[in-house]
Amino acid sequence: MAALPHLVSFFVTTAGKNGEELGSDEEQIVQIVYLLYDQNNNKVVDVQISYVKPQPNELTETVLTEDCKLETGLDEELVKQAPPLDHVLEEFDRFLSAKGVHPEHGGRSFCLLTDGQAHLRQCIHHECCKKNIPLASYFYKFYDIRKEFRKFYKTDPMTSLKTMLDYLALEEDGSVEFGVRQCQEMAKILTRLVNDGHTFGDPELINERLEGGICSKSEYVSDGLVVRARGLPWQSSDQDIARFFKGLNIAKGGVALCLSPQGRRNGEALIRFESEEHRDLALKRHKHHIGQRYIEVYKASGKDFINVAGGNNSEAQAFLSRGGQTIIRMRGLPFTSTTQQVLEFFTRDPNSSQVLDGEEGILFVHYPDGRSTGDAFVLFATEEESAKALKKHREMMGSRYIELFKSTTAEVQQVLNRSMDPRNPEQPESQLTPLIAQLPAGIPIIPQSLITSGTRRDCIRLRNLPSAAQVTDILTFLGEFSQFIIYQGVHMVYTATGEASGEAFIQLDSEDAATLTALNRNRRHMIFANKKRVIEVIQCSGEDMSYVLTNGMPQMSITMPSALTAPALPPPSPITLQRPILSPVTPQTIMTSTSLTTAGGFPYMSLTQPMPSAFTPTMAPLPQRPAYYPPILYWYPSPPVSPPTPQTPAITYYTTTTTNTASGPYTGPCMIIMRGLPINVTVQDIMNYFQGFPEVGPETISIQTNLEGRPNGDALISFASRLEAERAIVEKNRRHLGNRFIELFMA
Repeated sequence: MAALPHLVSFFVTTAGKNGEELGSDEEQIVQIVYLLYDQNNNKVVDVQISYVKPQPNELTETVLTEDCKLETGLDEELVKQAPPLDHVLEEFDRFLSAKGVHPEHGGRSFCLLTDGQAHLRQCIHHECCKKNIPLASYFYKFYDIRKEFRKFYKTDPMTSLKTMLDYLALEEDGSVEFGVRQCQEMAKILTRLVNDGHTFGDPELINERLEGGICSKSEYVSDGLVVRARGLPWQSSDQDIARFFKGLNIAKGGVALCLSPQGRRNGEALIRFESEEHRDLALKRHKHHIGQRYIEVYKASGKDFINVAGGNNSEAQAFLSRGGQTIIRMRGLPFTSTTQQVLEFFTRDPNSSQVLDGEEGILFVHYPDGRSTGDAFVLFATEEESAKALKKHREMMGSRYIELFKSTTAEVQQVLNRSMDPRNPEQPESQLTPLIAQLPAGIPIIPQSLITSGTRRDCIRLRNLPSAAQVTDILTFLGEFSQFIIYQGVHMVYTATGEASGEAFIQLDSEDAATLTALNRNRRHMIFANKKRVIEVIQCSGEDMSYVLTNGMPQMSITMPSALTAPALPPPSPITLQRPILSPVTPQTIMTSTSLTTAGGFPYMSLTQPMPSAFTPTMAPLPQRPAYYPPILYWYPSPPVSPPTPQTPAITYYTTTTTNTASGPYTGPCMIIMRGLPINVTVQDIMNYFQGFPEVGPETISIQTNLEGRPNGDALISFASRLEAERAIVEKNRRHLGNRFIELFMA
């Protein structure tokens, strides 16, 4: 006992729920009470009470909830006039120094003592992490008086101070102040424990940071250790998720970000904790927030975690066992790149950084036949080195620009598992053969005019492309001029039969960039499959693009139906149109409808499932198709097994004609319209509005503008299924965004 002469009883009160539900409602701390206990002399040295002013809430002037007022009797005015949390913690630090127990100021050793786990794990650590308040080292170890009591007296689990007092036949404390009363009762129990001969052993520890680790496919993980977090921001890293669960001990390598079949992060993660107790505390953070998004937390199985994080690739495990603090993923590498080229990429100025263990700290990703995927993982020894490395995002390696983003051990395992799977798991196994080889199920349809329009000549048109050319081939062909491509600015054009037309449109960030690119790249050779092909590069405008893609048809307005279901149109009639002079090719068949020539426009629909890979545009019915498709298909995918980053240029696929008849109820991807949005609304505001719908992300939101390019109060939101779209309308229609009343209805 001489090695630990003092204990400090530490008690926290929040503005919301207290007692057994402490910390479960994410309310802020409003009171901290601490009592210094001298174990050598078995007496209370001092007790202090501090009120804490929470950060203001814009929605209400009330600081304390009614539950808090009834249970604690706290004076709201005292709380409003109190200092903030960081000042109160500084005062606690000065108290320890003044009493001669602060270990960093020459004092004797001490340890914190709490009634249960929530005071430190659910409140102090969680709130300080959110407010970026650094915590002293003594906040990372403590004793739980309930566990010490049970250990010494061999009792059933104790759930409150009262049950312990009753067991020991001790009277409750008569203090008036809430918090002081609890600390005094802890002192009574502590005195009895010491007198009866209890010795405090090793304290409980709270992890300061998430540590990396490797999980094998053959490893057993208990179902009582894992939760699934849903609704995460798309850019969340494993460290962001660890901060959300701050105070709870996550196992080494225990955060696994889930990827979609196309390799994109899907807003979910599986988290493995060190004990079932911590898993249960994690479940109490259901609907707590990261930024403005609330996160859903559910139980998950150990098998779920192994399926995502487990690996059996010896090369990946050897790579991960090197122990780097940070893993960075490289995307867009030339297929012939070497480890030496990667090292030179990171070591060149500016922002030179050192890769851990040189060439051994680089892992390329390959397909089963040995072909490179264009991805690689790189280890860095420290966060500082990786921060410098990430500043090289979108720098060039040869003629390719390279994307960089933080990765995790679980993601390394997932990507290696998928890339080496001969079944090619990037393609969902249960879907029909799509119209376009890269096109997944669930394609939202948006008219081309919403992508770009006007006479500003900031686009280029590429002609005579090889039929099998991909976006990566176009970027290589453009070389250094690819840096001018705007976000989601690469648009491939396909025919009605799903075949590549040999054309593409590229949106650049200025007219000057388009002029420069056309001058330098027009009639240059693209080397594809060891053959040279002359590529035409023509400067054009959004209006030119529209003219070509719609076969010269005039722009049509979109009429959004007010009902939840759009009426089916009669089968369209085929007509033949000649493409304009801008693209002198053979005539193409395009399907139209009588309603297209009227002011009403066409209903806004989306595909229920991919169409067959090849068909002639006839009136032969196919199952599960909407009545009419607008002439443009619009899609923004990421490359396979590569999560999106804000700078990733995406692809738009077009087909010049698509039509069919309706058959059966429509259950596929849908879009809804938001109406009544503030003029200054942002994508983040809309994501916050749809909390609880993790599929609503930046890539599913399209804020509409008027002819002057200003927001018009409407937005289009795409959903993977009609069921989810209808659920969004039921749950979110006629709610407020700020002070605006928002209407939702099917597009």
